[in-house]
Amino acid sequence: MSSTTSEHSRAGEESPPQPAGIVERLVRDDVDRKRFLKMAGTAGAASFGAFVLAACGSSTKTSSSATTAAASTATSTTASATTGDIAILNYALTLEYLEREFYAKVVASGLFSGKVGSLIKEFGSQEATHVEALKGAVSKMGGTPAANPNGKFPITSATQVAGLAYTVENLGAAAYLGQAGNIQSPEVLATALAIHSVEARHAATLGTLVKKSLTPDGPFAKPDDMSMVLAAVKPFLA
Repeated sequence: MSSTTSEHSRAGEESPPQPAGIVERLVRDDVDRKRFLKMAGTAGAASFGAFVLAACGSSTKTSSSATTAAASTATSTTASATTGDIAILNYALTLEYLEREFYAKVVASGLFSGKVGSLIKEFGSQEATHVEALKGAVSKMGGTPAANPNGKFPITSATQVAGLAYTVENLGAAAYLGQAGNIQSPEVLATALAIHSVEARHAATLGTLVKKSLTPDGPFAKPDDMSMVLAAVKPFLA
């Protein structure tokens, strides 16, 4: 096990578990969402400051008390970073819950058959695998996986559902990309990017089905921040 993994494991044991359903609260409550985003920005600034203090503490001219303070700050920062990664994982998990439920309801509707029907089932199975992988990652880091929200999706026709699936998958890909720069753990980042790639491929495949652009943002994919994504998924919560 790498030293990075060990550090995050210890930090996960020290940090409090994430309350189940916290991301769902953020989706539903605009006040909670604004407060969370403000805190997230403050935490990022604190992490950068701690990094600078730790680096300065390595100087031979730094007093032992300053070095001790820097080490303590660095330890606290590691714990905060782990807690932040857990929050991001639970954010992604909530989105994957909704995608899994969406595909399950589409399959149950019987609107698709043949090759397209098999493709929809495959996408649903992959979203279910994403759910289990993210739940496992949260637990491994010492957190509590987010609760599974109840979704509601308009399922009226094959054309309408295919268009909605295209929108949902593009949103999922943009959501992962939007958090890439905020993730501290290399292992968590690798997991997020691996899922992001699949979400983007789902979106591109669905683009061929609904005759829409395979690369709607052009040569560079555009990330969506948390506030944009949470606002977009709010209508899909029962």
